[in-house]
Amino acid sequence: MSRVTGRTANDHIRVTPREATIILAPYIGNKFWEQLSLVLPIVGYLVLFQLIVLRESIEQAFQIGWGVFCVIIGLMFFMEGLRLGLMPFSERIGAGLPQSATLPVVLGFAFLVGVGATLAEPSIGVLRQAGVWISPERAPLLYYLLNKQTMLLVVFVGIGVGIAALLGILRIIRDWRLAPLITPTVLGALGLTLIAALNETTAPIVGLAWDSGAVTTGPVTVPLVLSLGIGLATVVGRADTGKAGFGIVTLASLFPIITVLLLGLALYHFGAADLAAVASSPGAIEAQGSVEVSIGGVLFSSLIAAFQAIVPLIIFLYLVLAFVVRIPLEHPREVWLGIFFAVLGMFIFNLGLTTGLSPLGAQVGMTLPFTFNPPGEALIGEVVGRVVTVIFGFLMGYGATLAEPALNALAIKVEEITVGAFKRSLLMHTVAFGVGIGIALGVTKLLFDFSLAWLLLPLYLLLLPVTAISSEAFVNIGWDSAGVTTGPITVPLVIALGLGLGSSINVIEGFGILAMASVCPIISVLTVGFLAGRRRERREEPAEDEEDI
Repeated sequence: MSRVTGRTANDHIRVTPREATIILAPYIGNKFWEQLSLVLPIVGYLVLFQLIVLRESIEQAFQIGWGVFCVIIGLMFFMEGLRLGLMPFSERIGAGLPQSATLPVVLGFAFLVGVGATLAEPSIGVLRQAGVWISPERAPLLYYLLNKQTMLLVVFVGIGVGIAALLGILRIIRDWRLAPLITPTVLGALGLTLIAALNETTAPIVGLAWDSGAVTTGPVTVPLVLSLGIGLATVVGRADTGKAGFGIVTLASLFPIITVLLLGLALYHFGAADLAAVASSPGAIEAQGSVEVSIGGVLFSSLIAAFQAIVPLIIFLYLVLAFVVRIPLEHPREVWLGIFFAVLGMFIFNLGLTTGLSPLGAQVGMTLPFTFNPPGEALIGEVVGRVVTVIFGFLMGYGATLAEPALNALAIKVEEITVGAFKRSLLMHTVAFGVGIGIALGVTKLLFDFSLAWLLLPLYLLLLPVTAISSEAFVNIGWDSAGVTTGPITVPLVIALGLGLGSSINVIEGFGILAMASVCPIISVLTVGFLAGRRRERREEPAEDEEDI
């Protein structure tokens, strides 16, 4: 062929900048529209709600608009970098590691990937920013965790994900069911929650711990860990069981709850002197929904955070691939370009998060109480105002969930696995309804300022027996559906909204909304799955009776 064309296999076709623009423009446009369609519905809903219902203007509108644009561009580059740069590493390692390493090495790698992927999650930056809303006098332990021990907190969240990845790999190898793993994990988390909730100092960390579980299951952790699981399942011959694609996400949202609660309780019992110093420090809350930092400071901190998140993970994956698996990396130029895109995208996303999404969510959260709570004249009265606030939370959760691309991907897979018994649209609306109810309950918890534990305990104790009587397929679907609802847009907006609302009505902390948005969709999916199974059984009974006749 090379003799006919006059070209060799190594020749490159030269493309002018104009030709490259013509070729790439449709692709870039599609990627931009993909992220815009994710961001626009929830951001537009918040803006219109504040302008029309709350009748308040958007402060620093230009800055917030620019920040939202940065979020879109950042996600576009980051997701492309994830596909080109990070995923090839994990896929190659997942397929080659079981053949070249012992089981302890495989499990150790899974643990370290879980830790590293958590550090690279875009939403993890939200935890770093949340500390400015916490009063050191009213919640010294929570303030200490978020402001003085932020990196330690993130590492413990990562350790939880690492343990989940390790157990998920063992589940594939041993062919374990998911429910026996879920039950003791949930009971352990509830036990620690009850211990923390009964102490005045440790009670404020309950919401942070349960929200941390929602933050971890994002666009980095899920595909990296799942690709490792799928590669391993293919090697051990269980790729057709469906267990490679389910379960790890569930465990990755549960174990960080336990590790954060253990960290908080340990700091309380062994760091009394530090907490006493925190409690006596000035308690003025900085940054009430606005960003009062220099542009240079934001740029520098966003860039450093991007490098810290991506580069160590890539170095680790490269060393494992080169010296343990010993498989060459395919298309290395594309991979390194993808890594550059991932770092660039993370940098731009962090910039947009700091200047756009977080201030917008905080503004709406701080404005909501003025519908029913003076100072100033209440807009529509206390009772109606609280109802409007709860309805606002439901609609926000419902609409934001339907816009999540991860949910759409899960719904397509579920429809294939259930052979059309659980339709894609039915799953999406079932999950969205559960998230809406969860956010409404989380907002109610803030409005009436009661402990999150008194919502979590009955809901999960109800959920465990429902899980026990559900089929393995629906247990996998229901529990994993909670993980895909908390994406890089939903998490920062919901946390900022909760913290802003909590600060405005003077509650100790505003965490817990994401925790409720995680448990309620599990209940809704398992309930619909149970009803669908019963209906299918009733349809099959007449046919069986006819055969007997």
